[in-house]
Amino acid sequence: MKTIKNISIAGAGLVGSLLAIYLTRRGYRVTIFERRADFRKKGGYGGRSINLALSNRGLRALREVGLEEAMRTKAIPMHGRQVHPLEGTQSFFPYGKEGEYINSISRSGLNAVLMDAAEAAGVRIHFESRMGQVNLNQTSFTWIDTEGQSHTETSDLLIGADGAFSAVRQAMQAGDRFEFSQSYIEHGYKELTIPPAADGSFQLDPKALHIWPRESFMLIALPNPDCSFTCTLFFPFEGPVSFEKLNSDEAIDGFFKKTFPDVYGIMPDLLQDFRENPASSLVTMRCFPWVKNHTLLIGDAAHAIVPFYGQGMNAGFEDCRVLNQLLDDYQDDWSKVLLKYQELRKPAGDAIAQLALNNFIEMRDLVDDPDFILQKKIEGRLHALFPDKWIPQYSMVTFRDDIPYAVAYETGQKQLTIMKEVLRMPDIRNTWEQLDFASIVAKLNLNHS
Repeated sequence: MKTIKNISIAGAGLVGSLLAIYLTRRGYRVTIFERRADFRKKGGYGGRSINLALSNRGLRALREVGLEEAMRTKAIPMHGRQVHPLEGTQSFFPYGKEGEYINSISRSGLNAVLMDAAEAAGVRIHFESRMGQVNLNQTSFTWIDTEGQSHTETSDLLIGADGAFSAVRQAMQAGDRFEFSQSYIEHGYKELTIPPAADGSFQLDPKALHIWPRESFMLIALPNPDCSFTCTLFFPFEGPVSFEKLNSDEAIDGFFKKTFPDVYGIMPDLLQDFRENPASSLVTMRCFPWVKNHTLLIGDAAHAIVPFYGQGMNAGFEDCRVLNQLLDDYQDDWSKVLLKYQELRKPAGDAIAQLALNNFIEMRDLVDDPDFILQKKIEGRLHALFPDKWIPQYSMVTFRDDIPYAVAYETGQKQLTIMKEVLRMPDIRNTWEQLDFASIVAKLNLNHS
């Protein structure tokens, strides 16, 4: 493979900006081409604004580039789920052991820090530069400026970090023997807001991710440093209870008053938010290969997933960290690095995609189900008694950056099979604390190698 010196990255989002920092620190000349304007100067963020859940995999990558502490100052720790049933009392479910938590952080705030750090490291970012044609054989591409003028660039390496609808991936799709699939769920999402209280304080507990599960849909809320909450309604596009039916102020107001009574009164901008914020779709995209000649896909361009495990960003950051580690392992021999990268990360991308789809069902339907709650109690006891032998799937994914996603998924499936057997035991609700926990763990035979 030819010597790599000049690297072009499509996309200055979270993954593109972080990867540019990694590569610039290795001595590469990195240029990013971003189709959006620089939101740091013009205000407003052109991407999705769902709050992000920054966890151990993402933090590990940020630590390696010296940005972990800067991000922690902009984040709010969430120690568990606060479940708001339509009827009955609220319940709090810790994410892990004491001291384990995920971090609520705004996408725009995180992106701004990464862009600043990339530029400080020497990365040049061309804003309002839309990718045009990509020539995979020559590693060249055109980009179109705000005047509609086309410019041609040639690089030693082109990296597509330009999101789920990647222009770089589309160029790969136009070639032979490229596998691609996309699958939309019937739900979309709409962002809403809970403002601070009149005295400037939080109106809900800021130490939790709040969930209002309603079987076929749900509302969630994540805290912000200004004491507001960013809420997201995950809701069907069509059907008897759907976005298409909430087509008037009266319908919206009546629906929220009836369906989310404990939060309705603290959303004064509900109608304005609902009217002005779009209902956006949720898609899973899978593809292979991720490498073609001197062109590489990374992050959502390679494996876009739905947001229900809070791992989209964390998986993309882990892509960057693994790629950097492979450059260490192979002394920057890109011919070996690129093939090894997709060999390692493709199974990871597929696994976290499935985990995210599964977790939507858990969050929407199961978090206040008595059997599910009992299952989590039993698993919590197993983990407390045998911390290295029974690690709950959520902990493997969220708090362990040394367990690959694919291993976490496979192990979680085994755990689920075992727990189904346990929950079928006679009178299990009253006798679970007398279970032979050692024999349950023995069925698992965990192997994280």
